[in-house]
Amino acid sequence: MNFFKIKTSWSNAELIVLKLCIATAYVLIGAYFHAFFRQYDVVVLVIFGITCIWSVYSWIKKMKAAN
Repeated sequence: MNFFKIKTSWSNAELIVLKLCIATAYVLIGAYFHAFFRQYDVVVLVIFGITCIWSVYSWIKKMKAAN
């Protein structure tokens, strides 16, 4: 699969979005098991959705720029 062999360079600012996306996914999983975070489900889900879409968009943009 050629998709996993593509090399791109990411700046630290661009990695922040990806890390935030991953972190909110972990918090969302943790919220499923703990009642304390249950009230923040919607906020965490919105942040995860935005950062996930932003990360994928940035990745696709970089891949197109490299070609």
